[in-house]
Amino acid sequence: MKLSAKEWLDKIQALPLERKIKIMNVCGGHERSITMAGLRSALPKHIELIPGPGCPVCVCPEEDVYQAIQLALHEPIILVAFGDMLRVPVNVAKGEIRSLDEAKAAGADIRPIASPAEAVQIARENAGKTVVFFAAGFETTTAPVAAMLAEGVPENLSVLLSGRLTWPAVAMLLDSELPGFDALVAPGHVATVMGPEEWQFVVEKHKMPAAVAGFSPESLLAAMYSVLRQLLEGERFLDNCYPEVVRTGGNPVAQRFFAHTMDIVDANWRGVGVIPHSGFELNALFQARNARLQFPSYEDVSRKRAGQMPPGCDCAKVVLGKIYPNQCRIYGKACTPRSPVGPCMVSDEGACRIWWSSGVREAQKAVLT
Repeated sequence: MKLSAKEWLDKIQALPLERKIKIMNVCGGHERSITMAGLRSALPKHIELIPGPGCPVCVCPEEDVYQAIQLALHEPIILVAFGDMLRVPVNVAKGEIRSLDEAKAAGADIRPIASPAEAVQIARENAGKTVVFFAAGFETTTAPVAAMLAEGVPENLSVLLSGRLTWPAVAMLLDSELPGFDALVAPGHVATVMGPEEWQFVVEKHKMPAAVAGFSPESLLAAMYSVLRQLLEGERFLDNCYPEVVRTGGNPVAQRFFAHTMDIVDANWRGVGVIPHSGFELNALFQARNARLQFPSYEDVSRKRAGQMPPGCDCAKVVLGKIYPNQCRIYGKACTPRSPVGPCMVSDEGACRIWWSSGVREAQKAVLT
């Protein structure tokens, strides 16, 4: 019998917690569910929920966004991208174009899309023009891009790929001296595609409790209860609290598409730096579809640096769970959803945008302890 959110809360309230326990929720979708449901205020005071690096728009490297802007401005192409990417700002001098939205306003042919199928449709409807699909995202959005390529695309469609894998960022945090959390709630949709086994390293290598969760309050609270019990009872295992969707081995079809079209490479994360084996790159079979090779002159190598956030923006610390969103120096001041400075205030999966949308308007000076 499935328990209600209240019943899970009652079970968590009954646990004999005697110290502060920090649980990182990796996924931006999880953060949205947690915040909108008010779970932080409903949980015991000893439990601290820390947003993690699960926002693909937030970590998309500045050089990739910059290259997409320059392509759209200077080449006779149609550039398509998932809607959130159009508002992501880059660091340029005052008065220069700093986002795809601004490039569109300046006359570039830039179109927001919701799926790779729309990119294919636009390419077919504009056979005389090159269409570049700026494809940023984690495993769940990159898998449909791989499927699109494997199934065949029009000759005038190429891909500027900025895909990332989720688990290496968590591995980087856990390998650091101060990871900043005691337990992990792993992303359900990523586990659906790649398999829950991908998160086994958290338990085996780092002896940390972990649970895969869905996006309902019930699933999230079940995962939190699982990791809390593991800590209290001295157990360590990977629990699947999203069994209706997550299966052992993940989605083999999606994984075959990945293997057929892409390689896994070291990749840059905005504000974080290069994380080993954390990026997708089109493989040798699909180099003819690689926009980086078609338009190499627009890649600005000088932008590949760890500190790519705008001045005053603490998005990197938010992404890594080092501070809460409203502890950023410009949260709610220079940076709001109407006028975002950093990428965490742009995306619906960005922690700053989520907190602002939930009504958190007051900035705080304190940092996570």
